[in-house]
Amino acid sequence: MNPKQFYKLLLFIFLIPMLSSCFEVIEEITMRNNGTGDVILTINLSQSKTKVASVMLLDSVQGYKVPSKQKIQQELGEAVAYLKKSEGISNVKSTSDFNNYIATISFTFKDVSNINNITKNILAQQKIKAANTSSYSFNKATKTFTRKYQAVATAKTEFNKLKSKDKAVFNGANYTSIYRFESPVISTTNSASNLSKSKKAVMLKSSIMDLINGKINVSNQIQLSK
Repeated sequence: MNPKQFYKLLLFIFLIPMLSSCFEVIEEITMRNNGTGDVILTINLSQSKTKVASVMLLDSVQGYKVPSKQKIQQELGEAVAYLKKSEGISNVKSTSDFNNYIATISFTFKDVSNINNITKNILAQQKIKAANTSSYSFNKATKTFTRKYQAVATAKTEFNKLKSKDKAVFNGANYTSIYRFESPVISTTNSASNLSKSKKAVMLKSSIMDLINGKINVSNQIQLSK
């Protein structure tokens, strides 16, 4: 999933225009050798928590209606209900920390390709006519994890249509992906990714502006020890 798809899934896109530029979208996937795994999707607004807390006391900001905590909880609940009905998805949970303004959605998948179906359906529900720019696969025989990503050609154009205040929100915002495995990693094809000391986790961090402008590609093929 790319950052735009994270916002749709976590249903916090309505908060973004109100914030300062300090927020992070985090994708964590834990792959087991049998092809099953777990996902944790997080949007972390803690660096802007003082401003967010002030905004939450208002009715609207810059023309955007400010949701109540109850509304946010309701939206997260609806996201959980949707995921529970998705093929190959189980153990769906959500958390919301209104002291630090961190929200997560987590779930277990039977096959990592189940994530691709979720993304496609969410975009369809939002009436977004765009190709699925991110997909995942895991070959159990070769023990190869693949994440394919292609920047949306219209992303920069749509970004440029935003007001200057809204554009500024994305300065300093980051996207982080973390992939964990049972077996040691032998190689990765993305030179921007970093291997943990245990050799069982791969992390890639980039600015959201670089993703919007197509300056970085987060595709990766990760080969595990057989």
